[in-house]
Amino acid sequence: MGLAVPYGNSKTIPFEKRYFAGGANGMRGWTVRGLGPGSYKGSDKNIDFINQSGDLKLDWNIELRSHLFWKLHSALFVDAGNIWTLRSSGDPESDMAMFRWDTFSESIAANWGLGLRLNFGFLLLRLDMGMKIHDPARLDKWVRPEQWLHRDGFALHFGVGYPF
Repeated sequence: MGLAVPYGNSKTIPFEKRYFAGGANGMRGWTVRGLGPGSYKGSDKNIDFINQSGDLKLDWNIELRSHLFWKLHSALFVDAGNIWTLRSSGDPESDMAMFRWDTFSESIAANWGLGLRLNFGFLLLRLDMGMKIHDPARLDKWVRPEQWLHRDGFALHFGVGYPF
C-alpha cells in the first residue's frame, strides 16, 4: 500500500514520485504501466505514461512455489490491486481514475498466472505469464477463460529476483 500527498504549495506529486501499476513486480496480467488509474483506459489503447500514474496504490500478491527438479521451480500466483488519483482534473476520464468508496470494488484489478524460476541460490531468474480475471477498464469487467490467451488477456514477464 502506498499513498503520496503533496505538501507545501504543491498541488500535485512530481511525476517520478507517483505510482504506476502493471509489470513483472506487481500486477503481472498487465504490461508495465498498463493498468489504471481506477477504470481509466487511454482513448487509443496505447499506454499513456502521464495519465496512467496515481497517488494511491494497493497491491496484494500471493504465490505458491514448488520445486520441480534440479534448480527449476514453479509458481502459481494471484495478484489484485490498482492505483488511483486523489483529485479530479475536471474531465470525465479523470473521474474514472479517482479513488471513491462507491466504485472501489469495481476498480480492483485481478489476475492469476503461472511462472517458472531458475534458482541458483545467489541469483533467481523468473518467467511469469499472468492472465487477467477482472479488468476495470473493460465494459465487461470479468474476463472469461476463453479470453485469457487472447492478445489483451495476458502478459509475459521476465524478472530477476522474487516479485515481492
